[in-house]
Amino acid sequence: MTFTRYAIYFMPPARAEWTKFATSWLGWDMEVGTPIAHPVIKGVDVAAVTEVPRKYGLHATMKPPFHLRDGQSVEALHDACARLAATQAPVALDGLQIARLGRFLALRPMGDEVALNALAAACVRDLDSFRAPPSEAELHRRRAHGLNARQEANLVQWGYPHVMESFRFHITLSGKLDKPTLSTVERALQSHLVPLLPAPLQINDLALVGEAKDGRFHLIHRYVLSG
Repeated sequence: MTFTRYAIYFMPPARAEWTKFATSWLGWDMEVGTPIAHPVIKGVDVAAVTEVPRKYGLHATMKPPFHLRDGQSVEALHDACARLAATQAPVALDGLQIARLGRFLALRPMGDEVALNALAAACVRDLDSFRAPPSEAELHRRRAHGLNARQEANLVQWGYPHVMESFRFHITLSGKLDKPTLSTVERALQSHLVPLLPAPLQINDLALVGEAKDGRFHLIHRYVLSG
């Protein structure tokens, strides 16, 4: 399959029960590259709630999506991902919790995030030679949301504002919702997903993913963290 962009994700372990539920919640399974039926939850239009994040799959972004730089190859990117993973140790989190990030819902880590943030920074920094510079249209789109000085500097240096010191690990579970819907969906996730969440959570690998022409992301390969 030909991909238009690539990214480095944390993808939860496919066989975990919480992964299975959250993947069906979003309705797209990156692991096998197919749509999946949503759970039926009274009072929640799951398909509508998850329409925006669906194509990205169940993940936390470690290096944001990028076009491959001229002169670089997917094979070289594979090799670089493998080398990076071999230098990085697994990361243990106390767990995950439902959080409101503005008007959307996500899973956020509990406890110390220092090692997690360092892993994300390594992904951004060590693979940056594979990233093509953003277009003027992309820069304009990012700036239209309003950036502070640090985010602007990140955009210029790394092609994305919310990296390095501005990084916040999160697994997106909804699009932007109005306040009543936000509360309803949050209660549903507290009831159906939270009891399945692991504590602690171990991040044992990184995933190279690709964006197909239809905008949906697919798993290409997982790299075990063995540093």
